[in-house]
Amino acid sequence: MPARPRRFDLIAFDWDGTLFDSTAIIVRCIQRAVVDVGGRMPSDEAAAYVIGMGLMEALAHAAPDVPREKYPELGTRYRVHYQAHQDDLSLFEGVLPLLQDLRARHHWLAVATGKSRRGLDDVLQSSQLGALFDGSRTADETAGKPHPRMLEELMREFGAEPARTLMIGDTTHDLQMAVNAGCPAVGVSYGAHDPGEFASLAPLYVAHSVPELHRWLLENA
Repeated sequence: MPARPRRFDLIAFDWDGTLFDSTAIIVRCIQRAVVDVGGRMPSDEAAAYVIGMGLMEALAHAAPDVPREKYPELGTRYRVHYQAHQDDLSLFEGVLPLLQDLRARHHWLAVATGKSRRGLDDVLQSSQLGALFDGSRTADETAGKPHPRMLEELMREFGAEPARTLMIGDTTHDLQMAVNAGCPAVGVSYGAHDPGEFASLAPLYVAHSVPELHRWLLENA
């Protein structure tokens, strides 16, 4: 039987909450950073909502009572708290075989994340996943989500058409970025955002675990 044609040439993943089990720690770090600079602690829901945005945009959104002149200090305090806990973070179980199977099928794999370039490079090195990805974009080197520029730059880099590019993420920011770029998307329900918010963005599928995402991709990508 002939092999089924590949549907997507390029598959772009969000990082935190999609591949990396970091949502709870990021929420706590945002909350502590806001309190450190004299702001009112955001709720868990408010702190989780901003995950996926660029750092300064996220912190400003989570702490509307913090004056703009304190944003640099706010960012510094967040980084201090995050660095203290980065060794507590880990890949979701099943991510490594998922990525290995996709590479074996000759998809291009990329990361499109709200992390900084330094932050992504550090975690790729510590997780030893760098060799599995063909490209990446971070919020500090291009536009943050949901602006489509990350995906547009990745598509230009690999010569991939929007219809043959798939974005996978755990937030409405990820899915809205895909909509803005004209790309299909898959949501995951185990990250930062309530998957009930995904419906208006029409993802192809919402996976409730990494093994479920793995199965869907092998059957549909």
